[in-house]
Amino acid sequence: MTQPPTAPAARRRWRHSLRLRLVTVFLLLALAMAAVFMGGMQRIFSTGWRDAARPLVADYMDRLVQEIGTPPDVARAQALAERLPIAIRIEGPRVNWQSHPDRPEHRERPGFGGRAGDWLSRPTADGHRVSFGLGTVPWQRGPHSPVGWITLALLLALIAAAYAYVRHLLRPLDDIGAGAERFGHGDFDTPIPLRRRDELGDLAQRINTMAQDIKGMLDAKRGLLLALSHELRSPLTRARLNAELLPTSADGCGAGEAERAALLRDLNEMRDLISDLLESERLASPHAMLQREPVDLAALVREVVADMPDAAAVTLDLAADLPALALDRTRMRLLLRNLLDNALRYSAEAGQPPRITLTRRDGGVLLEVRDFGPGVDAEQLARLTEPFYRTDSARQRTTGGVGLGMYLCQLVAQAHGTQLEVGNGGPGLWVRVVFGRDLSSRT
Repeated sequence: MTQPPTAPAARRRWRHSLRLRLVTVFLLLALAMAAVFMGGMQRIFSTGWRDAARPLVADYMDRLVQEIGTPPDVARAQALAERLPIAIRIEGPRVNWQSHPDRPEHRERPGFGGRAGDWLSRPTADGHRVSFGLGTVPWQRGPHSPVGWITLALLLALIAAAYAYVRHLLRPLDDIGAGAERFGHGDFDTPIPLRRRDELGDLAQRINTMAQDIKGMLDAKRGLLLALSHELRSPLTRARLNAELLPTSADGCGAGEAERAALLRDLNEMRDLISDLLESERLASPHAMLQREPVDLAALVREVVADMPDAAAVTLDLAADLPALALDRTRMRLLLRNLLDNALRYSAEAGQPPRITLTRRDGGVLLEVRDFGPGVDAEQLARLTEPFYRTDSARQRTTGGVGLGMYLCQLVAQAHGTQLEVGNGGPGLWVRVVFGRDLSSRT
């Protein structure tokens, strides 16, 4: 059962909602205008009309006293009280009577201009005093009129109509907020709908134009990186080939051999960097295509481990009878190789080798790669999947890498419709990817 919002929560919601504040302003303005109007009209009637009505009411009271007679005739007074919306009270030496005995006593007020319930008195020649007041008004004699309920319903309808109109006016703000969130996630294909030709419509149009400009700049940047990477591959391949063809010393242990090995290592690192850049730009593109096929993830893990000589000691914990998943085999090899290479790099001085685990999870498969190294500071976990980001302890040349491995793994996971999760294992670091059951149904 939903709990009603508390007062602080309702106050925060009111401050955050522009619609509620506008409707509140509308209601306060309506109430203020009604109060000013009623107060002004009451002032007008209580001053100008009082002087005009005073002699008329006084003459009418005198005529009513004459009609009742002297001495006062109770039957005539009763007939007047029943015919007119007045209350009559007669006090004197011979007659003491009132038309509304159940009504509480009203104090007399001399002259004219008292409240509705005050009495107006007239003396008679025989020593009686006849007092008049407000009796049973016409709408009190019959059934209650539904005017009050109708008025309340109309007021509520006006409030609802005002809120609906304000919501209609501010509806483009919802579209602008949703569009800004899409643009922030890199989805520029769906522009903000233009519903009206007012200031909010102009704002939506300008944001759409800005989004297209940003998309153009990102596409230009991606195209430049792809072009540079392709152009660098050819001279890099030639340089690596020439380095391998350099003559070596007879014993293979001279200074030239060491320089040749260092040169080949640097060229290989440049080759891997260019390959990672190309792959990252392809995966980041909204038009990235995956070559899906049924993949036995456990068999693929064993293949990747077998292809990496340094991974011979890696612990494999692979569940049996895992479902085949519709995955891109090449990209999955890239993900596994990068995760395993990262775990091996930071397990050099750990007490035990990294571990790869495959288990069932909600009809899909959970992949976990964990090392038992020093781990990462908690505030740096969220940035591990950023491109070219390396922790302070990873900036040494001995660890290698340029900070694209985890970024590539994140892109591969996103291309398959899932996310990469990173956390501290105490000790070490674990990385998890859950491939859902929807992937097992694809062919």
